[in-house]
Amino acid sequence: MLVVAAVGGNALLQRGQSMTAEAQRANVKIAADALAQIVRAGHKLIVTHGNGPQVGLLALQAASYDPDSVYPLDVLGAETEGMIGYLIEQALENTLGHDHAVATLLTQVIVDPRDPAFGAPTKFVGPVYTLAEAQARANSVGWSIAQDGAHWRRVVPSPTPIEIPDMRVIRMLLDQGVIVICTGGGGIPVIRRPDGSLIGVEAVIDKDAASALLAADIGADALLLLTDVPAVYRNFGTNSATPVAHLTPDEGRALVMPAGSMGPKVAAACDFADRGGFAGIGRIGDAMALLAGRAGTRISASKGRGG
Repeated sequence: MLVVAAVGGNALLQRGQSMTAEAQRANVKIAADALAQIVRAGHKLIVTHGNGPQVGLLALQAASYDPDSVYPLDVLGAETEGMIGYLIEQALENTLGHDHAVATLLTQVIVDPRDPAFGAPTKFVGPVYTLAEAQARANSVGWSIAQDGAHWRRVVPSPTPIEIPDMRVIRMLLDQGVIVICTGGGGIPVIRRPDGSLIGVEAVIDKDAASALLAADIGADALLLLTDVPAVYRNFGTNSATPVAHLTPDEGRALVMPAGSMGPKVAAACDFADRGGFAGIGRIGDAMALLAGRAGTRISASKGRGG
């Protein structure tokens, strides 16, 4: 079975946790232990990951160095894709005893420059702030900000991914038995110019949407969206919240989900399931159980846990 496992940003760096290299290494080790079980079970594996906290931190560092010369988001995305990919790659190699080849690929993802998302930033990146802190950052470096729960964060455009031009390289690596880490943070956002060349743009692509596009285009059997919650919940945030074991794509789209967290995961899972595979949403430690249909929420066209 070919599995695309998307490791959420909250699984790599939990909310409120210090953004130190040590904290990220510890969380990546937990992720690698779970992902290694998939490989040991004989499945082919592609790993994607979030980068929201990390890209925000790099943006802050760049602004502190030279407030008048802000680094573009595509460059920051590439930096975080390399940084997090390195941590996952090393942790997987160590966990698997260096018996499997692992490679990180900086992955470009094409978006449409006419996408309306460029006029309405919604994607949260970076750490949380008080309103006063966020407004100060916005005033000093020109950020757009929005409320995220009890805090405030930077928001950036999140256009829909439409093509992964590096698919040929990903297939070549898979054919050689390589565990591929790619499309990190949704990939590096680029547009295709009239002459066919590519150029980066100021945006962050939703990691789950890019992972679903990757999984569909590569012909994956399963898409696992791994986070820090056990399942999708009906009536989330209320006293009557209940976990959902299975959803069809139509049922998933009918649920009312938080726009900035579980909503994109359910939407991506539904899009992938529409193309014939099955998706699982749940805790990263339950990765193998999700794959077997024994944990989390499975989204597939057919009813039941099986897939």
